[in-house]
Amino acid sequence: MATDQGRISQLHGHAMLADHTGRSIAEAGTIRARPPYHPVAIGVMAGHHRGEHFRPARLTPTHGWAQDRGAAFVDAGQWKRAQWFALPQDKGWQDTVIREVTATRTGVGICDISTLGKIDVQGPDAGQLLDRLYINTMSSLPINKARYGVMLREDGFVMDDGTVTRFADDHFFVTATTANAARVMQHIDFARQVLWPELDVQATSVTENWATFAVAGPHSRALLMLAFPHIDLSNAAMPYMGAGQYAWGTRPLRLYRLSFSGELAFEVSVPATHGLALWLHLMEAGNTYGVVPYGTEALGVMRIEKGHSAGNELNGQTTAADLGLGRMMSTRKDFIGRVMAARPGLVDPARPALVGLIPCHAAETIRAGAHLLPLNAAPVAANDQGYVTSAAYSPTLGHSIALALLAHGPNRHGEVVVVHDPVRGRDITATVTSPVFLDPAGERLRG
Repeated sequence: MATDQGRISQLHGHAMLADHTGRSIAEAGTIRARPPYHPVAIGVMAGHHRGEHFRPARLTPTHGWAQDRGAAFVDAGQWKRAQWFALPQDKGWQDTVIREVTATRTGVGICDISTLGKIDVQGPDAGQLLDRLYINTMSSLPINKARYGVMLREDGFVMDDGTVTRFADDHFFVTATTANAARVMQHIDFARQVLWPELDVQATSVTENWATFAVAGPHSRALLMLAFPHIDLSNAAMPYMGAGQYAWGTRPLRLYRLSFSGELAFEVSVPATHGLALWLHLMEAGNTYGVVPYGTEALGVMRIEKGHSAGNELNGQTTAADLGLGRMMSTRKDFIGRVMAARPGLVDPARPALVGLIPCHAAETIRAGAHLLPLNAAPVAANDQGYVTSAAYSPTLGHSIALALLAHGPNRHGEVVVVHDPVRGRDITATVTSPVFLDPAGERLRG
């Protein structure tokens, strides 16, 4: 009887009853409404406001260390992540971020990335399962090598991206974005238990079991060689996308040569209970090279400079081709989402695709969320050709940059478009470029 308990429909019911019996409503009689007869405000029945108490916070191994040093925190899922580490001489958060980015690109920086999803996949059929989950082949991955991978939903749109590392013939280690870690784990379990239960493979979420730190910058190798002199980190022993399992005293240690910043970089992992000890060890070793801790804001700036897609681009409405990853899709195997990704609407070359934007006037700022219009076009829906997904000031380039999804994007490099920002009531012009603003040949990360 819904929330009104029959009060609204009662009169109509009485009228229909009277009509069918040939009597008036008064003669047919009425019934009493079920309580509550009078409306009750929902606020009366609501509990006391508890703020965020009902929502538990997840803390990284370095949370206390960062808190003691005045870090600003941002929510990433249920995690509290250090956003930046301000120093007394910084005039504002932007100065802090510029300092962290510059120090990392010219020296070395360390970032706690323990919040990334981590899934251990083991079994004789582990490679076969991963082949069916990712658009690219994982079963051919050599031992102690990592590979970037993209997962699609059943409808052909991108679900998540991450890396897959192979430690043995039957042992793979999968990473997922912080926001989608639980969803990817659920997706893997569904595929393993429902779609292909005949496969001999097990998957376990180990997100909270491992502490992981990114060590990035030209001096990252030197720092790690000082911290772990028993490990050979030369290009020959640890090439780009290489990985290995080692020991740090009695503790297991994993090293990955991966880079989200575009610089020479490594990711270092130990069991989470030893995470703070590893962080302090790396910071001490890095004093020789002027190491700085950096937060998610600097991490975001560097990934935009390098043209890496993240949450704003992996928004559930983009395909691998939209993000410039179409060539990764294997034509030699089946995988979840392959058939639906070939729908005409998803392979239309006019679809908005990833591009970079540079303001025509260096002093101007591009804001995320702004719409893209042709020159001299009216700001109406019919002329809307895309929008800005991510934007930042680039300390490396000295001006604002942005990533955007633009119709016919890859074919429009060099074209000038209008960046229409109706919220702030401001329009500027920008040049369409490649989304990779920094080191397109990848020489830095392979150094």
